Amino acid sequence: MDVEAIAADHRRLAGYVGGGDDPSDPADVLAMAMVLRIEKNDPPDRTELLTAAARAVALLCLDERCAGEGPWASAMDDWCNARIRKIARRARGAQWAAAQEVWGVTATQGGASARAFVPGRVGDLDRRVAKLQIGGTDVEGALSGEPPGRGVVLWTSPDLEMTVGKLAAQVGHASMLAAKLLTTEETIRWRSDECPLVVRQSGSERWRELLAADADGTAVAVRDAGFTEIAPGSVTVIAEVVRHDGETDGEHG
Repeated sequence: MDVEAIAADHRRLAGYVGGGDDPSDPADVLAMAMVLRIEKNDPPDRTELLTAAARAVALLCLDERCAGEGPWASAMDDWCNARIRKIARRARGAQWAAAQEVWGVTATQGGASARAFVPGRVGDLDRRVAKLQIGGTDVEGALSGEPPGRGVVLWTSPDLEMTVGKLAAQVGHASMLAAKLLTTEETIRWRSDECPLVVRQSGSERWRELLAADADGTAVAVRDAGFTEIAPGSVTVIAEVVRHDGETDGEHG
C-alpha cells in the first residue's frame, strides 16, 4: 500500500469544496458512474447494497492510482474541481461481468456488490456502462436506526423518499466527504481496512443533532443539487465519525 498516495488522495478530499457551473453542453458534464449489482432472482439486501455503494466510492477516491502521476489522477482532479455528479445504474449477469472491465473499483458487502467508475465526461461514458438502466434499482429491506459502536457512519434523512439508485449516489458522496472528518493517519488505516462504514436511517431528533453537528464542522452533510427526485438544497445524508463507543468527532480530543 502506497501511504503517500493515500495521503495525497486524502488532501484532495479534505480540501474539496464543490460548486462550479455546469458546461453548456450536457455531454461535457463530469460525473462518476456507479453500477449496483441487482440480480433478478437473487436481489441484494438494501442495507448491504447501499453500504457496498458507499464503500466503492470511498475506495476509488482513496485509490493510489488517483494520486500523483497515477492514471486516474487528472480525472479525479477535474471531477473534484467541478460540480460533483454521481449516477447509479443497475446490472446483472453478463452486464455486471462486462462492467468489471471498465476502470473503477468494486466493493462487496455481505451478498451485495457495487462498482464505482473513474469520473469523466458523460458523453465519453463507456458503452458497457452507458447502456445499463438507471431505473429499476429498488430492493427490499429497511435501514436500521441503531447507533453503531464506532467508525464512519452515514445517516440518511428521515424526511426524504429516494430510490435505492438515488440513495446509493448520495451515500457515495457522503463517504468521500467523510474523509474531511479523518486525520491523514486515520484515513490511511481506513483505506487499508477497505473503508469500513455503516449506513443508518436517522430519526427526526437525531437528524436535528446531525444538522447542528454539520453546522459546527463535526459532521458533514450532502446537499443535493436537485436534478432528480428531490428539491435543490435538500440534505440527503450526513456523515459522522464515532471514535469510541458513542464519542463522535466533535467530542474527540
